[in-house]
Amino acid sequence: MKILKTLTLRGPNYWSIRRPKLIVMRLDLEDLAEKPSHEIPGFYEGLVASLPTLIEHYCSPGYRGGFLERVQTGTYMGHIVEHIALELQELAGMTAGFGRTRETATPGVYNVVFEYVDEQAGRYAGRAAVRLCQALVETGRYPVEELERDLADLRDLYANSALGPSTETIVTEAEARQIPWMHLSARAMVQLGYGIYQQRIQATLSSHSSILGVELACDKEGTKTILQNAGIPVPKGTTIQYFEDLEEAINDVGGYPIVIKPLDGNHGRGITIDIRNWNQATAAYDLASEESKSRSIIVERFYKGSDHRVLVINGKLVAVAERIPAHVIGNGRSTIAELIEETNQDPNRGEGHDNVLTKIVINKTALDVLERQGFRLETVLESGEIAYLRATANLSTGGIAVDRTDEIHPENVWLMERVAKVIGLDICGIDVVTTDITKPVRDTEGVIVEVNAAPGFRMHVAPSRGLPRNVAAPVLDMLFPPGTPSRIPILAVTGTNGKTTTTRLIAHIYRQTGKTVGYTSTDAIYINEYLVEKGDNTGPYSAGIILRDPTVEVAVLETARGGILRSGLAFDTCDVGVVLNVAADHLGQGDINSIEQMARVKSVVAEVVNAQGYAVLNADDPLVTAMADNIKAKVAYFSMTPDNPIIQDHVRRDGIAAVYENGYLSILEGSWTLRIEQALQVPMTMGGMAPFMIANALAACLAAFVHGVDIEVIRQGIRTFRPSAEQTPGRMNLFNLGDYHALVDYAHNPAGYNAVGEFVRNWQGQRLGVVGGPGDRRDEDLIELGQIAARVFDRIIVKEDEDKRGREPGEVADLIAKGIVQTRPDLPYETILSEVEALETGLNTVEKQGLVVIFPESVSRAISVIKNRGLKV
Repeated sequence: MKILKTLTLRGPNYWSIRRPKLIVMRLDLEDLAEKPSHEIPGFYEGLVASLPTLIEHYCSPGYRGGFLERVQTGTYMGHIVEHIALELQELAGMTAGFGRTRETATPGVYNVVFEYVDEQAGRYAGRAAVRLCQALVETGRYPVEELERDLADLRDLYANSALGPSTETIVTEAEARQIPWMHLSARAMVQLGYGIYQQRIQATLSSHSSILGVELACDKEGTKTILQNAGIPVPKGTTIQYFEDLEEAINDVGGYPIVIKPLDGNHGRGITIDIRNWNQATAAYDLASEESKSRSIIVERFYKGSDHRVLVINGKLVAVAERIPAHVIGNGRSTIAELIEETNQDPNRGEGHDNVLTKIVINKTALDVLERQGFRLETVLESGEIAYLRATANLSTGGIAVDRTDEIHPENVWLMERVAKVIGLDICGIDVVTTDITKPVRDTEGVIVEVNAAPGFRMHVAPSRGLPRNVAAPVLDMLFPPGTPSRIPILAVTGTNGKTTTTRLIAHIYRQTGKTVGYTSTDAIYINEYLVEKGDNTGPYSAGIILRDPTVEVAVLETARGGILRSGLAFDTCDVGVVLNVAADHLGQGDINSIEQMARVKSVVAEVVNAQGYAVLNADDPLVTAMADNIKAKVAYFSMTPDNPIIQDHVRRDGIAAVYENGYLSILEGSWTLRIEQALQVPMTMGGMAPFMIANALAACLAAFVHGVDIEVIRQGIRTFRPSAEQTPGRMNLFNLGDYHALVDYAHNPAGYNAVGEFVRNWQGQRLGVVGGPGDRRDEDLIELGQIAARVFDRIIVKEDEDKRGREPGEVADLIAKGIVQTRPDLPYETILSEVEALETGLNTVEKQGLVVIFPESVSRAISVIKNRGLKV
């Protein structure tokens, strides 16, 4: 077996709308292509021995053990690889259940499709599944150590890429509220929402976090001073920078017991509490110095009591947790070392912050804390006896949390909310030491020992004891108050031909509303009239640029089949999805071999429209109208024929449609006909002589109308939108060169040639075509281009693209010429492979009042050649 290609799909796609995160592995079974599993000696037995948990896979039989039954009775290796890839992820802690395996047009080559949680782990699981199957075929076994290594690697990949526990909590709540989110490429930031409505988080710092508040919280001495000046109880303490000042500082705070900690530390690092003698103080000073970037050390009076973390969000207290330092409880039999090992077996404990709790690490700090209690690792504790392993109660050092939210005294609630406002933090973790949180802090001689920016959430979300608290909810309420949108309108446009023109026209219409419009197209990415990035930008990367931009209020996204197949969509849902048409183009690429399969690719855009939105469909294209059966949204149709039965039935049912009737572009809604504009007054229709441009205009007007744009705004938009080289480069750009005209259009498939031909046939004068086609199209498609050209033009020059796309020089031209000769053997034509030379020849030899039509590889180059000849007004 051989993996030919692996794709990572991150959004709704050809294979699944609801399961967007998929790996697509193109797998050549080679000599196993005709060998089902039951004909491979020892394969079934080896598979069951290696992965007995596959018994849980139902597969097509629909019951437990169904998949293994298929293996036993005979199935092919691609199907088996799919199930193994899913199971390996499951065993590594990643639940993934969706899979599909389909043979391609190439015998023995399969698309193996399976779900993933983490994309790197998903790709690894696919490779490991192939290795495992190959080993079972060759030897009947897969070494246990290999399987264990695979699972360990998968767990590492998952752990390294996973969101932190606090971020994950917020993201999970966002998903529950259907607020979209995406990773940003810097500083582990996450964006919530799209465009102008976006908010950002970095762990539990948010777009609302004040830099002054964050900086103040990081300055522990400054925090204490501000709180003290506000009459809030804080520990008595001082800051020093030199060891020589330590003894005096201890005396200044009233002597032992004391606390020593770094001025700018976090996560409890470098802190030593309950220091009772000089030797302990000097060791604590050294520890704090190692953790302090500024080399400044805080010496404070030690206050007895329990450590509590109070979480205040947007000025309101939302959770309280008592934090208990890492410890073990004796059973009368086990040593402390054995008790630690047993405690660390808890599945809730992991490394660092990757789980609810953290494993207890034995280090010098732990040994020192034990020694102060009179214990060693070899000590056997009495039943119920407690040995602490840390002096501080941070979860990151193995501590546990007990929820006390419902127990805190009302006066303490008031005090904590006041502390957060005094420091100026939107999300604030306040550390309080008190003997009894149910009583006012002042009555227990408690103190506020620290205020933390970016506090961790896991102690509140998953306390060791007590009620979990949904602390992410108030964060989302703060960032997106009730009634506040998180999504900008998204209008997506797909189809075989006309996408770019329609996208640009929709964007132009929306610009009349005064909103900032971001749009992507085959030519470039734009925000309003400003160019962001040139080139073909019709995939998810380009859409992501628009959706991440904080100035964009409306997104209009041209969405081509290539991006859908390679990566899926960049968005989970849209407000309007336009499907213009489906024609035979790009067939044979990406394992899409029929026009019906191509229609399935295009339908993804219509199927992701939200239930309140509209799918705008071409009623004149049966492949497009068939998509309505799988759409959850409302449907609106457009048609060049007002008596189209689909239109008539749809309007009878109070549906909305756009039609070309009596020379007008009109909206039909119930019994009303709203005429937008006469086609003759719409520049892009070339005086009404370009039917396909009328269809594009209908689609664009309908998309804007169903999304609530006023009819007068739509009318203004189509009146002022011109098919010029500036507004729509390569889309019906007509140039007046005095004695003759030149037309540039990027048509490169039979449907596009036919559409341009509808206009060209109306030309009064010689019609000269400079024609070519992309080399990666099928032979029959290129021949058809020649056949269409022969029916449209009086004379033809056949040229070729510089990028041959795998063809030999002259091969594409010969196929097009073959189509010309088949259709009109007597039609004059010549072959000039150079595009520029072919265009120059056409411009030099066309008759007066004639029209030179070029279908270029490079639109900008063709327009430049034409403009250099001097345009006429």
